[in-house]
Amino acid sequence: MDPGLRLKRVREGLGLRYRDVEHAANIIAKRRKNSDFAVGLSRLADIENRGVIPSLHRLYSLCAIYRIDFEEVLDWYGVDLSGIWADATTVHPPNTHPIDLYEPKVGAVRVPLQLDPGIDFSKTQFLSRIVQRWGNVPLVMLNALDLENARYGMIGWQDTRMSPLLRPGAVVQIDMERRQIASSGWTSEYDRPIYFLELRGGYACCWCNRSGDQLFLQPHHGSPDPPEIVSFSRDVDVIGQVVGVAMHLTPQPSLSSVAEKRARAVSTPR
Repeated sequence: MDPGLRLKRVREGLGLRYRDVEHAANIIAKRRKNSDFAVGLSRLADIENRGVIPSLHRLYSLCAIYRIDFEEVLDWYGVDLSGIWADATTVHPPNTHPIDLYEPKVGAVRVPLQLDPGIDFSKTQFLSRIVQRWGNVPLVMLNALDLENARYGMIGWQDTRMSPLLRPGAVVQIDMERRQIASSGWTSEYDRPIYFLELRGGYACCWCNRSGDQLFLQPHHGSPDPPEIVSFSRDVDVIGQVVGVAMHLTPQPSLSSVAEKRARAVSTPR
C-alpha cells in the first residue's frame, strides 16, 4: 500500500481533519522552535494523494500526531533501519573509530536451530554444510553479546598499528570497566592487554606502557608503524580494554595500502 494512503487511513481512523493536523504540527514547530516541523494543508494533501515524500521533520510531526512509530513509517517509505549496519560495511573509513551497535526493533534474528547430529564438534567444521534448519530466535536470547553495556570499535582500513594481530577492518569489543593500564601480568602477545584510546586527533587501538605522565603507544612488532609517546593527562582518554574481535583472516582489497605503507617503512630509516 502507498505510504501516503496509509498515513491518510491512520488520520481518518483518529477522526482528524486536515486543519487539526496543521494546527497540531504548528504547536510542535513552536515547541521545537523550528518551522520545518510545520505541515501545511496543501503539503499534507500532496503527501496523502500525490505520493510526495515528507521531509524528515514533517514525518516526525505526523508520527507524533498520529501516535505511530517513526521507525515503522520509515519502513513504509522503504527505509529499513535494521539493515543500517549491513549497509555500513560498504564503506571503509581510513581512521580507527568507535561504533555504536543498537538492537533493531525486529524482535528476532535468524540463527541455526538444528545441526547435523553426526558432526564431531571437536573438529573444525564448515557451518553452512551442517545447518539442517534455520529459524527465528528472540533477540533477548542473545544476551551474551551484551550490546547494552559493551562498546565496539572498528580498526581503520589504513590503521596497521596492531597488524597482523588485529587486521585493518576488524571490529573489536571494548570493556569500559578495564581502563587501568596494566604494566605486567601476561606471558605472550596474545595475553597482553590491548587498549582502545581516544586521542586529540582521533582514536588508537594498541598496546600501552605508562611511565608517569607519559603513555607509550606500542604497535605490534610486525607493524610498520613506529611507537608514539603522548601525555596521559592531556592527550588521552582510555575508553577501555579490547576483550573480543571479529575480523577477516584473508587480505581484503582495501588492504593494498598496507603493502604500500610497509614498503615506505622499509625504505625510510627510523
